[in-house]
Amino acid sequence: MKKITNTAAAIAVAVIAAFASGCDAFHKLSNERANTAQGTPYELIVVCNTAVWDGAAGDTLRAILRQPVPAINQTEPLFDVMRVTPDGFKNVITRHRNILKVLEDPAVEPAIGVQYDVAAHPQTVILIQGPDERSLADYISENRDNLLYVLEKSERDRTLEFAAKHSEKALNEAIRNEFGITMKVPKGYTLRNRRDDFIWASYELPMASQGFFIYSYPYDGPKSLSPEALTAARNKFAALIPGPSDGSYMTTFSEYAPDHRAIRIGGRLWIEMRGLWDVANDFMGGPFVSYSTVDTATNRVVTLDCYVYSPKNGKRNYLRALEHLVYLIDFPQDGAKAAAEKTASPEPQAN
Repeated sequence: MKKITNTAAAIAVAVIAAFASGCDAFHKLSNERANTAQGTPYELIVVCNTAVWDGAAGDTLRAILRQPVPAINQTEPLFDVMRVTPDGFKNVITRHRNILKVLEDPAVEPAIGVQYDVAAHPQTVILIQGPDERSLADYISENRDNLLYVLEKSERDRTLEFAAKHSEKALNEAIRNEFGITMKVPKGYTLRNRRDDFIWASYELPMASQGFFIYSYPYDGPKSLSPEALTAARNKFAALIPGPSDGSYMTTFSEYAPDHRAIRIGGRLWIEMRGLWDVANDFMGGPFVSYSTVDTATNRVVTLDCYVYSPKNGKRNYLRALEHLVYLIDFPQDGAKAAAEKTASPEPQAN
């Protein structure tokens, strides 16, 4: 079991035991490992009794799990949440991709833990317990970041696993040749345009479009990563993506200031920017998220810019799948640095 808090090991074991005693889904059988997880991305089954769901713990969970996805032009929750009672948790439901089991029991202490691939693959089962309604609700609130991290990482890992097995080799090669970086683009994306320092690819669906473009330009100090500089660079390269009518092209929606923050992914510093795009001289739009970093080997800013067009259906799942793409990018110097650090500081050997 992989834990996501510092709760004592004995308590974590008690959590597993408490839930396992009442549910066959925790009896790991070899033939169950072959089951394919059910459900759609960002869908979650919550298993708890009615008193818990209707009480403070349920209110807290709904506030966390159903909060709006940031920076999209319609209201969508982080997760689609469905609740079942412990008695109803059986058969195909036990093979859902994301499961959260909540237990209120006076005999237990607050704890949280995670199991993977219990009854199917890829599957994440989170276990939360508490002795009473108030302490359970407080514990869930205190661990909200851990809860969301595990669920989001599980969805991301599924994308990465798929890309590792099924990627667009020609597109991967084009990105490597143009930018000197490696990227495993999941199957389904098509190269739409390539110019110096620019590649545009998209995954066209009957009612939606998932697209990304990668571009690079000289790094001129920290000001190159300011919101103003990143937006200006985005508009310059987005103009290479044509709209549906003559003379139309993608741009950044000027009436909505993009969110801007620094994050670390795999040890590398990226600037994440979220906002809305529209089309100059036409009527189209949707959400975008971009990730910019400095390639120190070339002293250039490299940006992965992702956008969604889905006028009739939800945009969350399309955008979240695009967000995962940045985790599929590797810079050669990052690998060399990691190898050098490993050589300089070898892991201690067992006696």
